[in-house]
Amino acid sequence: MEPVVVRRGAGPLILSLPHVGTHLPPAVADRLNDEGRVLRDTDWHVDALYEGLLPKVTVVAATHHRYVIDLNRDPAGGSLYPGQTTTGLIPEATFDDVPIWQPGQEPAEADRALWRERVHRPYHAALAAEIVRVRESLGVAILYDCHSIRSEIPWLFPGVLPDLNIGTDGGRTCAPALEETVVAVARASGRSWVLNGRFRGGWTVRHHGRPSEGVHAIQMELAQASHLAAESPPFALDPEKAAALRPVLTGILSAIVALAPSLART
Repeated sequence: MEPVVVRRGAGPLILSLPHVGTHLPPAVADRLNDEGRVLRDTDWHVDALYEGLLPKVTVVAATHHRYVIDLNRDPAGGSLYPGQTTTGLIPEATFDDVPIWQPGQEPAEADRALWRERVHRPYHAALAAEIVRVRESLGVAILYDCHSIRSEIPWLFPGVLPDLNIGTDGGRTCAPALEETVVAVARASGRSWVLNGRFRGGWTVRHHGRPSEGVHAIQMELAQASHLAAESPPFALDPEKAAALRPVLTGILSAIVALAPSLART
């Protein structure tokens, strides 16, 4: 299976979906334990939430699961959040710190090298190619990195996450106007939200976001309580919750697209 699927659009907005894939190559599936095979830390139904919200949007989506390799982690292995608990390039445990590999089958450096080449590198090469195409065509490219996570995970953070977790790495990955626009829509939505809280943007937006070059990147981490029937197996999408959330997401994406011409480099 190819590691990435690309659907090209003519507009300035690129949606990145790095954690929606559920494919496990046999070399990985055969080594996971029962907990690992639950795929608990998938971005369940995030692709469905964003599907069809706006026309002319480019979509870059992963097919492989994050337990193969995490596409939102530094391929060199550096921590996104030094001093805080987090999972690595190839996770050894769930977000609850429960092991996912059979004893003696944990990933080694050879695994990291293999999946960096076969999955991580192709995904980001495809994303980079779309960024270049869009920016060259329109003078600006806006990368919107789509994520979700369970709303309560004590190993990672205290309390309950807001519905909308906006990340710009402290304003470094996009123009201030873009950050302000997304915050304004989030505030007006009546949903709980935070800017650069526990999830301030992962490797994807930090690596690709170059505002001075006309490439702006922003991460949206949705609390799964905002759209799932339950944050536990089978992780079913709640149609009523999804129907209520999709207009909020449409408002955010529409505001981004409306702002794009003012960010274009000539």
